[in-house]
Amino acid sequence: MERRAVPRKPVLMSGTIQFAGGAVNCLVRDMTILGAALDVADSRDIPERFNLFFKADGTHIRCHVVWRQEERIGVAFDKSPTFA
Repeated sequence: MERRAVPRKPVLMSGTIQFAGGAVNCLVRDMTILGAALDVADSRDIPERFNLFFKADGTHIRCHVVWRQEERIGVAFDKSPTFA
């Protein structure tokens, strides 16, 4: 059963999770205007809040983690992203 307010659409975008003291590459698997699912090497390496950088267009968006699995996290955007 879908619990999201807006169903996510599949995408494959390269990104970087940026936070104080580091950065982790990720793959954006699916996304809506409200949030995204990100593939990461280890979800334990990701802080609760961070900036997500989209390499394709240089967009930055503040995020917070909603759920975690071993190699995937679900995030909610703290504000709507603006894409170039």
